[in-house]
Amino acid sequence: MPKVTEEHRLARREQIVAAARTCVIEEGFHKTTMADVIRASGLSAGAVYGYFKSKEEIVEAIAEDALSTIDELFEKILASDQPLTPLAALEATIDHVVKVAEAPGGDVTRVAVQAWAEALRNNEIRDVAKGKYCQLREHFLEIARRAQADGTLEPDVAPEHVAQVMFGMIPGFVLQRLLIGDITPATYKAGLRALLRS
Repeated sequence: MPKVTEEHRLARREQIVAAARTCVIEEGFHKTTMADVIRASGLSAGAVYGYFKSKEEIVEAIAEDALSTIDELFEKILASDQPLTPLAALEATIDHVVKVAEAPGGDVTRVAVQAWAEALRNNEIRDVAKGKYCQLREHFLEIARRAQADGTLEPDVAPEHVAQVMFGMIPGFVLQRLLIGDITPATYKAGLRALLRS
């Protein structure tokens, strides 16, 4: 029997995650079943369950894929030797969110919003979401600490509090973009700049 390469395993895993993302975007998180994911992936039930034991594990994989691009963004931001403001980091994050949302394969921010709602009644999803969002907030905390160290943020402000507010700005942008539809990165960033100057 031929040995399955790691490349093949990764491609299969991505095939399943992409199918699940499409199902959740089209049908909603609550209505999507493992049978839907199996059907959409074109793979056998055994193949899908060989990678993911539950829908919650697939949601975790979708979140991991989306947030790994955020990790890459923050690695790039934090690698710079230039002074870093929380505003510049927020602007870069908002641009990145839209880039990810408009990438082929469906708007992953729709999945995020549905997972937020599901997390209110499903402890497994809540634990996954909490872990991923705490990770994102840690990035903002590092930005706030750096800004404080280089003098772009006042020294008497708790960086943890700044990180909490910065994190809160992102779901606000996502919700308005999806539910109201009259917001763009340009308008949101202009509002942020005005707010932070006042």
